[in-house]
Amino acid sequence: MQHDPVLVQDTRAWFRKVAVDLRSAEAALAADPPVLEDLVFHCQQAAEKAMKGFLTWHQRDFGKTHDLRELGRACAQVDEVLGPLMERAMPLTRYAWRFRYPGDPEEPSDEEARQALAVAREATGALLDRLPGDVRP
Repeated sequence: MQHDPVLVQDTRAWFRKVAVDLRSAEAALAADPPVLEDLVFHCQQAAEKAMKGFLTWHQRDFGKTHDLRELGRACAQVDEVLGPLMERAMPLTRYAWRFRYPGDPEEPSDEEARQALAVAREATGALLDRLPGDVRP
């Protein structure tokens, strides 16, 4: 089946950014010592961009938001199988700002950061798996 090349390109662009954020999260984990506040930020970013890429493919408007609750619900409306996974990814929303500014806790625990990475990998993979192969970066 031939897909709209502009839609393929736009969706693929979102998932290229997802891959960069996941690589950045993994690099932050591999640093000595690990940079856990950056790791969780990139997990949130990867999940957000994957949701936006999924919604782009399905031509659903998502406005200007970083709220994974809103984006995740929109994804689950398109594919209800995604519902439980999008629920698990919703708490990543807080990493868009938590640990980013003075006065906040300095960094997440190692366990919290590793869990964020696991959820981000699972969510981004599931969203990409539900798209045609020609949108894969």
